[in-house]
Amino acid sequence: MASSLCLPTRHILWESITHICHFKDTRPYSLLLCAEVLALLVMVSPGPSRVNASKRFGFDAQAFLDSAGVSRKIVEYPNKTTIFAQGDSAGAVMYIQQGRVKLTVVNGVGKEAVVAVLGPGDFFGEGCLAGQRLRIGAATATAPTTVLIIDKNEMIRVLHAEHEFSDRFIAYMLTRNIRIEADLVDQLFNSTEKRLARALLLLAQYGKDDQPQRVLPKVSQEMLAETIGTTRSRVNLFMNKFKKLGFIKYDDGLQVNSSLLSVVLHE
Repeated sequence: MASSLCLPTRHILWESITHICHFKDTRPYSLLLCAEVLALLVMVSPGPSRVNASKRFGFDAQAFLDSAGVSRKIVEYPNKTTIFAQGDSAGAVMYIQQGRVKLTVVNGVGKEAVVAVLGPGDFFGEGCLAGQRLRIGAATATAPTTVLIIDKNEMIRVLHAEHEFSDRFIAYMLTRNIRIEADLVDQLFNSTEKRLARALLLLAQYGKDDQPQRVLPKVSQEMLAETIGTTRSRVNLFMNKFKKLGFIKYDDGLQVNSSLLSVVLHE
């Protein structure tokens, strides 16, 4: 990810961090928001260390991930196809080459929650590396998706043998952990409106100079409701509000303006 945050978005992010630090705001939500914003700035800021990282690595991680072999294979999944179901045997790590994957969990009474929506470059199913024998959730393709399936033992071997690949994977998991913690705090402290705004911004991967308004892949209001833990009617209410304020618009798909960030940062 070599692109940088556009200047207005970067200004809003730094302003938020300055506000939190200046007033010594130690609330869990504020501290985690600050950490998440800093992580975002580091992840997308340009610089020699990031732009030339792949050239410095002796091990070509992308070549490994793109290759096919006995212990790893490439599978294409049509839209709405189940990649694995909750309760399935967990014996492989998945890497998304293209498309989009929804991770969900269903409780004992049949209520479904969307845990994450992942895209190209994301890993999932990594719980098997920590001794998880059964999948604790389901993974479903929400667009035509190509997935590299890496056998658990092969993944462990490469993580031990190839330090550059191991560094990349660990960095990814740490970033995911920050995002999961932020998701939890988001559910505990934020209003439905803020949770929806944040979910849309994350789906749109906001902040890129070349595309200040990203067109989202097809995403239903039902899925958004399951993601933020509310009802479809509430999602519809705030989507209409965002549209009237110019934060989003419907033109050949759902377009999200980075100005929607003001909803997330507003106290």
